[in-house]
Amino acid sequence: MKRSRTLGDKQTARSSKAEEDAGNSSEAGNTSGGPDGAGADMGEAKWEPPNWETVLENIKQMRIGKDAPVDTMGCERTMEDNVAPKVRRFQTLLSLMLSSQTKDPVTYAAMERLKSGRSLTIDKILDMSEEELGKTIIPVGFWKKKSIYIQKTSQILRDKYNDDIPDTIEGLCSLPGVGPKMAYIAMNVAWEKNAGIGVDTHVHRISNRLGWTGKKETKNPEATRKALESWLPSEVWQEFNILLVGFGQTVCVPLKPKCSSCLNNQLCPFGKAELRSRKGSTKKSKKSKFPKEEESSDDVDEISKYF
Repeated sequence: MKRSRTLGDKQTARSSKAEEDAGNSSEAGNTSGGPDGAGADMGEAKWEPPNWETVLENIKQMRIGKDAPVDTMGCERTMEDNVAPKVRRFQTLLSLMLSSQTKDPVTYAAMERLKSGRSLTIDKILDMSEEELGKTIIPVGFWKKKSIYIQKTSQILRDKYNDDIPDTIEGLCSLPGVGPKMAYIAMNVAWEKNAGIGVDTHVHRISNRLGWTGKKETKNPEATRKALESWLPSEVWQEFNILLVGFGQTVCVPLKPKCSSCLNNQLCPFGKAELRSRKGSTKKSKKSKFPKEEESSDDVDEISKYF
């Protein structure tokens, strides 16, 4: 998979593109707006959050160690090496289907069990009974439903796609148990196509904390994806999911986020408010003059209907 251009190259390209777009908008009499859908005055630059390049670069610096669960147990790490490309694509999709409402180590372990004995192919899934498949993937979240979805999807891939997976978002989302998040990540990882941003609960949470979704918080991951894609340069989309997922697993966790050590704590609206709140709580506390040690936590997909 090709690496993204440097931030400096992106900024130069964006400046040139902005000048071109401004000229085109003036000629056509078009207006632009931010993710809230509000129109802008003619010639006004498209909305984007302040300092987003710096914030993103800081996240990259905090992710440089690649020490999050997604880095070693995400769908990119669950595929077998010496198999046909379409088998690898199937394994990517299968890993994504298992991952909803399930932590990466649990998904990874289930994939390892499915791969034991012989290669994990559509034939292998269809040869298993629903009960056998269910017992193999336990304890992934909603394992009973996923057993049904996986077998139905495998049969569709056999009948309609010659044992491969669809190469469009629409095709992927038509499969049982596959939603937008899975589809966009599958396009990125399995097909190496930049179709859009895969937004899971981590990306959804962090984007809202940073104020990257506009003036109002988005209510679900699909709304977050649309808001992000309205301003974030497309060359950033492919790396965006794994960057923010890992960041959400290690630093910007759901409970007790590590704002005090975050490089963005003076640029993030949530982080600044959180630190002020903690400072006030520490002053009032009589139990200890030191704040409680922050804990790392992973999250699960609490909004599974969008995934």
